[in-house]
Amino acid sequence: MTTYMIFWGVIFVLTVLAEIASMQLVSIWFAVGALGAFFAAMANLGFTGQLAIFVLISLLLLVCTRPLLRKLKVKNVVPMNADKEIGATAVIIEEVCSAAGTGRVRLNGIDWMAISEDGSVLPKDTVVTVQQVQGAKLVVRKSMAEQTTVL
Repeated sequence: MTTYMIFWGVIFVLTVLAEIASMQLVSIWFAVGALGAFFAAMANLGFTGQLAIFVLISLLLLVCTRPLLRKLKVKNVVPMNADKEIGATAVIIEEVCSAAGTGRVRLNGIDWMAISEDGSVLPKDTVVTVQQVQGAKLVVRKSMAEQTTVL
């Protein structure tokens, strides 16, 4: 067994292990390319020829199968429950004040801890819009509808 055969065998094993670890079809093309180069080494083809076979097989498989895999990939990503709250309107049920560490809002019948996006104090019964979810806290901003009624 030549040094080149061992080299391509190691490359094959490493790329297969990387594929098994990732399960994302990122190295399978290189594994097949390494296998082709291994057979070229068995046929006593020079290293330049082996490398050319490795590159050609890998690129050919990548170019041919990548568009097919993109079509098969699931495109509809379901948002997380917390992501669904962003942009929703809530009502303050306990004054939001960062200095006092207080603040609660009611959103869809559920009470949440809340903090003001800009650190301002927001009084009870203020209508707010959810800007972000940080764990069990909602980061809120005074709603545009609420701001226009004040003006």
